[in-house]
Amino acid sequence: MGQAASTAAVANRRERNTNTAKTSRSTSLVSPMNATEEDDDVIDPVDRGISDYISDLPDECLAIVFQSLSPGDRNQCSLVCRRWLVVEGQSRQRLSLSAKLDLLPVIPSLFNRFDSVTKLALKCDRRSESIRDEALVIISERCPNLTRLKLRACRELTDVGMETFAKNCRGLKKLSCGSCTFGSRGMNAVLDNCAALEELSVKRLRGIAETAVAEPIGPGVAAASLKTICLKELYNGQCFGSLILGAKNLKTLKLFRCSGDWDTLFTLMAERVTSMIVDVHFERLQISDIGLQAISHCSNLEILHLVKTPECTDLGLVAIAERCKLLRKLHIDGWKANRIGDEGLIAVAKFCPNLQELVLIGVNPTKASLEMLASNCPNLERLALCSSDTVGDPEISCIAAKCLALKKLCIKGCPVSDHGMEALANGCPNLVKVKVKKCKGVTPEGGDWLRLTRGSVAVNLDTVEAELQDASASDGGAQDNVIEFPPMPVCAAASTSGNTASRSTARSASFKQRLGLLSGRKIVASTLRRWSGGSTSARHG
Repeated sequence: MGQAASTAAVANRRERNTNTAKTSRSTSLVSPMNATEEDDDVIDPVDRGISDYISDLPDECLAIVFQSLSPGDRNQCSLVCRRWLVVEGQSRQRLSLSAKLDLLPVIPSLFNRFDSVTKLALKCDRRSESIRDEALVIISERCPNLTRLKLRACRELTDVGMETFAKNCRGLKKLSCGSCTFGSRGMNAVLDNCAALEELSVKRLRGIAETAVAEPIGPGVAAASLKTICLKELYNGQCFGSLILGAKNLKTLKLFRCSGDWDTLFTLMAERVTSMIVDVHFERLQISDIGLQAISHCSNLEILHLVKTPECTDLGLVAIAERCKLLRKLHIDGWKANRIGDEGLIAVAKFCPNLQELVLIGVNPTKASLEMLASNCPNLERLALCSSDTVGDPEISCIAAKCLALKKLCIKGCPVSDHGMEALANGCPNLVKVKVKKCKGVTPEGGDWLRLTRGSVAVNLDTVEAELQDASASDGGAQDNVIEFPPMPVCAAASTSGNTASRSTARSASFKQRLGLLSGRKIVASTLRRWSGGSTSARHG
């Protein structure tokens, strides 16, 4: 009986598949947008003057649709038909390729399809042999309108290839190269031929490091248009000094881990009046107060990062504050040198009323400087205090009472306790996000109390106890102290589970007994159950 039923089921499926195939063949001639006719009346749409709406769409409109898709979706669309393949290829402006040696044979056919590329990335892994000059020359001939080029680990490229490339792609606006082997000659070729160059980023340029006495780089014709210069991990980075001094419209200067004494260059820069600079970022750089005093002549300076520059002291920061009164963002990583403190921060409070973002790592401010910053900088919205031995509950209470515009607060590795969390719960009316990490005095109950009291605040609490349970937790490291302020919604979307609610209830009960903030155990339990059910949410990162 079971076998008969199975045979009948198979027969029914075959019959349905046959009918479906017939219907598919009959309706495949009509676009789904126009399939309003009865099945038995369907005829060839060409004979009836009916056309596919998408087929009638001009190539320009179809290209606009493709440009709004992700790279993966674009690749899928290119497989639909030959027309879509052509339009997608001709409308693609950004392309990233694996720059291995075997790329050379396919370059002609590849750029026959993608003939409108203006932004190109060529990346090779360290274990593979990269493209050589011949491939780069062919690419430059196929892409004369290239505006952006990123080279990563292209170790077989030489000065000769870069020279030819620069002559063929004179409209280049942005060049980023890392771990490449060409040297000063190739870089100068770019600066001499690409008059529209606006951004230059160089990291570990091996050709320069191998030269005993590096040839000066720049300024070239690109100096008139350059707005951003970023140099990273260069042994002879000071050979770019001529370019930095000659870039009259330079707005952003970033120097990361470049050896040598930079004070002399910045002193020359001050003498040549470079007031256009807005953003300065120094990290692990040999610069002292002499260099900071020279940088202070850039009166339009708005953003300053001093990361692990132990020779910089309060004296240099005072000079910056007195002359750069437009300062909006200040990041200082004191590296436990204790050479920047209240004196420099008080000067910032006095002379920089537009300050919006302040990040202090390894700096020991006291209530005196924090109170002045809160009182004199009414636009202070983002504040981070990390690894500060002097930031405790009194300082947090001061911030809670004085920083009325504060929206985002990060406290890490400071002697703060639950009393500080209580102060935050009652202050900072515009607070949106609080992140507390590695503060031994702050317990989970303190975080629960802050969440309960300020339902609209996203609380990210990472206690020492939680770190011991988390095997992925990291102690220290360069990346561990990186502070970013991404956009945060007023209310986060994540909610806790039922088990979390029971644990939160128990913790809040003990917290209540210690601080005397709530009365009645049943009230605490019911309130936290409502919170864990979704009335208040927290984001854990």
